[in-house]
Amino acid sequence: MAFCWEVRGCDEEMQSRCPHNIPHEPCPAECHFTACSRPTHIIEEDLDLLLNPDLDYEAAVKQVCKFCNFFLTKGPHISGRDFPEARPGNPNRFLL
Repeated sequence: MAFCWEVRGCDEEMQSRCPHNIPHEPCPAECHFTACSRPTHIIEEDLDLLLNPDLDYEAAVKQVCKFCNFFLTKGPHISGRDFPEARPGNPNRFLL
């Protein structure tokens, strides 16, 4: 069973024509289909959790997960990564 942060918000047919579906890039937060209505989705405000250097932020396929308390507390750690190199694309996880 996949974790919620591993599943895109749209099906395969929609992904085939989605302008946001860029290989190795997460779904942007402004996409309607990335909205999370799960009861576990709580936007985190604690900077220590948001900037945890041990968390594998690249495991999240949606931008909204990177601010979710559930992902930040239960998400995978870098030490458990199957591949040692970073995913291609923008290495910054926050737009400043």
